[in-house]
Amino acid sequence: SLRFLQPTNHMRLLQKLWILTMVLFTCSMSAQYTGVINSNRPGFSESPYSVGSGVYQLETSIFHRKIDRLPTFSRPELTGVDFLFRTSFFMEKLELNLNFGYQRGQIAFQNIFNSSYDKAGLRNLTVAAKYLVYEQEYDDKSKEVRSWKRRHSFDWKRLIPSVAAYAGVNTGIGDPIFDLYGNRGFSPKVGVLLQNDLTNELNVVTNIYYDRITTSAPELSYIITATYSLDERWSTFFENQTISNKFQVESNIGSGIAYLWNRNLQLNSSFRLVADGRAQGFYASFGASYRLDRHADEFEEVDEFGNPIEEDEFNDNKKKGFFGRIFGKITGLFGKKKKKANAPVVLKDKTLESIKNNTNIEEKTINNDTLQKTVEKKPIRTRPKRVRVKPGKYKKTKSSKKKKGGMFGGLFGGKSKKDKEADKKKKEEEKIKKMSQKEIDRELRKLEKEQKKLERQQKKDAAKKKKEEEKKKKEEEKKKKDNEKKDDNDG
Repeated sequence: SLRFLQPTNHMRLLQKLWILTMVLFTCSMSAQYTGVINSNRPGFSESPYSVGSGVYQLETSIFHRKIDRLPTFSRPELTGVDFLFRTSFFMEKLELNLNFGYQRGQIAFQNIFNSSYDKAGLRNLTVAAKYLVYEQEYDDKSKEVRSWKRRHSFDWKRLIPSVAAYAGVNTGIGDPIFDLYGNRGFSPKVGVLLQNDLTNELNVVTNIYYDRITTSAPELSYIITATYSLDERWSTFFENQTISNKFQVESNIGSGIAYLWNRNLQLNSSFRLVADGRAQGFYASFGASYRLDRHADEFEEVDEFGNPIEEDEFNDNKKKGFFGRIFGKITGLFGKKKKKANAPVVLKDKTLESIKNNTNIEEKTINNDTLQKTVEKKPIRTRPKRVRVKPGKYKKTKSSKKKKGGMFGGLFGGKSKKDKEADKKKKEEEKIKKMSQKEIDRELRKLEKEQKKLERQQKKDAAKKKKEEEKKKKEEEKKKKDNEKKDDNDG
C-alpha cells in the first residue's frame, strides 16, 4: 500500500530543497543560448537551461487522455491543447514562462445511477521563472590524443548535475470543474531542476516540485526523463512522473520521439500509460515547438593589441540629442574638470640623465637647449598659418578639339562605340574571374550546345540552299527542253 505524505513532511522537504538551492546559488554559470532550438517537449520535465536572451519560444501539443470511470466524480476522458511560452530578455541565465491549456473533458458521476456530461474551458494558468544557479562543465575528451584510455574513460564530473531554481504562481484562472480537490485559486509553486549529461548523446533531467502550497491539498511531485539523441535530427525519451497529495497518487510512464525539422522548429509525439489512483488508462500527444530567434551576442571592441576601445566623447554628444547635450553641460559644471592637453609634464630624474647622456654637446649649443624638470607640452591641435598666394601669369588655352554631345555633352553625352565595347569586354572578364569552376564548366557546356545548334542550323540552311539550287537547275533544264521542242515544231 502507498503511504501518503503529510503537509508537514512537504514543508520539511521544501526547506531542505531551498537550502540546497541557496548553497548552489553562489556558483558560476555561463551563457544559455544554443544555435538549435532547445525544447522541453514532448516530455513533462523542464531543463534547467533557459532559451537565451532575445529568444521567444512557443511549445504546444494536442493531447488525448482516457482512463477508467471511478465511483463519485471522475474525468474519464480529456482532449485539449497545451501551450508553454518561454522567453529570456533580462539576462541569459533567467527564463520567464507562461503555461496554460484549453481542454474539453467528460465529467462523470457513478453511484447508483451513472451520468456524464461534457465541459470545455481553460486549464489553470501558471506564470513562472527559473534561474540557472550552477552549470557543470566537462572535459573535452576529443582533444586527448596521448592516451586512448583517457580519451574513452568516463568523466565522473558528469554525475554532478547542473542546477536551476524554479518559482511560479498558479493564478487560479481556469474552469473549476476540472479541479476535483478544490485547489482552485492563487497558490505558489516552487521546484528544483537538475540535468546530468552522462554522455554527448544521453542526458537525464530530474524535476522536484512542491505545488499548490497554500491550498487544502498541496502536491509533491517528481519527474525523471532520460533523452537519447539517435542522430542530428532524431531523438527519443523515456519518462516517469508521479504526483502525490493527501487524497491519492497519480503516476504515468511513457516514451516518445522528436524530430528537428530545422534549427527553429521541432516536431514531437508521445504515448503514456496512466495510473490515476485506482483508475488506469493512456495519454497520447502530438505537438510542435517553434522559436523566434532575435538573440545577439554581446561583444567588446578591441584594438590590434587587445585593449578595449573607448567611445569618442564627440560621438557620444552626437547621439545624445539637443536636450541631452544641454543637461550634460549643466551637470558638467559641478563635475570634476579634466586635465588639459597642454598641462606641464614632470620628467623623472632617470629620464633627464638618459637625455643628457644621449645628446651631443654641439646639438645643445646650436639649439641652445636647457633641460628642465617641467617641460611645457605643446597643444594637440595648432591653428594652421594662412598664406595668400599670388595668381600666376599662366593662362589657360582653349582646346582645339570639339566636345561631343553639344552644350550638354559633358553632362549627358554618351560614350563612343570603342569605349562601350571595351567596357563590355572588361565586365565579361571580371565576370569570368568571379565565376567558380562549376559555373565556368556550366557556361562552357552552354556555349558548346549553342555552337552545335548553330552548326545544325548551318547544315539545314546549306541543305535547303542545295535543294533550291537543284530545283532551280531542273526548272531551267525543263524550260530549255520546252524551248527546243517549240523550235522544232516551228521548223
